[in-house]
Amino acid sequence: MNDIEAMLAPYAARSNTSRGRSHPEPVPPTRSEFQRDRDRIIHSTAFRRLEYKTQVFVNHEGDLFRTRLTHSLEVAQIARSIARNLRANEDLTEAIALAHDLGHTPFGHAGQDALNACMREHGGFEHNLQSLIVVDELEECYGAFNGLNLTFETREGILKHCSRANAATLGALGERFLSGRQPGIEAQIANLADEIAYNNHDIDDGLRSGLISLEQLDEVSLWRRFFEQARAAYPDLSGRRLVHETTRRIINALIVDLIAATEARIRQAAPATPDDVRSAPALVTFGAAMREEAGQLKRFLFDNLYRHYVVMRMSRKAQRIITELFEAFMDDPRLLPPQYRTQDMTQQPRWIAHYVAGMTDRYAIREYRRLFSVDPV
Repeated sequence: MNDIEAMLAPYAARSNTSRGRSHPEPVPPTRSEFQRDRDRIIHSTAFRRLEYKTQVFVNHEGDLFRTRLTHSLEVAQIARSIARNLRANEDLTEAIALAHDLGHTPFGHAGQDALNACMREHGGFEHNLQSLIVVDELEECYGAFNGLNLTFETREGILKHCSRANAATLGALGERFLSGRQPGIEAQIANLADEIAYNNHDIDDGLRSGLISLEQLDEVSLWRRFFEQARAAYPDLSGRRLVHETTRRIINALIVDLIAATEARIRQAAPATPDDVRSAPALVTFGAAMREEAGQLKRFLFDNLYRHYVVMRMSRKAQRIITELFEAFMDDPRLLPPQYRTQDMTQQPRWIAHYVAGMTDRYAIREYRRLFSVDPV
């Protein structure tokens, strides 16, 4: 155990008490086990692809909108800040945050919903489970094993949600979904950091795109309070800088509230080990008032941004692309690259899902044109 890990809280994860890797490896001489996990994630092919996968807006719609990659980096920054204050393991928290979207389809939630519908008769599609499959099987980096061979703790955090049917096939990793237990503190931190990041940065992208307005946001109490604070502090400020001053204040307030509420829960539960965290009710949380305000913001974004007709039009196109690609490959698997074909036809739909889920937005659009356009590609 390194000096940094020796200073962590008793409920934090440590390399020397990790549940280990599926394939045993020598202890890294210059890094902790969780630093090794983080480094492997950053160097993976799936991580690089996140640059061209959408957050809300499709990749080609503008260079300034967030992608899955920029979102993951923002989640990791927020998560590390929270972990440091709670004396949790920062490296593990960062690894989970960086890997949490590796299994996301092109075109965001629209693509995920379409692929799940395509896979309805074949076991469905869950993007959190797909992230786990990416790091366990699909990445091809090492001679000794498939995947990245990450620690149990990182894999536990990546698997944020999982159906009971799929959890039953995952052994110790799926047990908590069957028994109602929690993941470790680091996974809980990464989960809430994800929510903080996408809610606030989607506001920024929504304003930048012109799909939502400052006048509309005035009905959201969390935004209104900090917008007024920013304007009072800088009366002559306007435009992008005023928006940034507001969002950064909201993010800070959410983080401060979460740390205070979580510390109170930790004092009450008094966990002495990481397994005590898993047995307790969820410890990482907002206070009641902030949770209500954050929920109001989330509902506003759902109604006014995610369901905006411009976003819905692109979502409809995305669903059509995903669905028609899947159907074409099901009708004739010879259209697939060789590594995604299998002689076992019961497994062919799953390999098609692996191929489609791994596409970037622009690759999926190009593949669609290759298969269906009569114009030169």
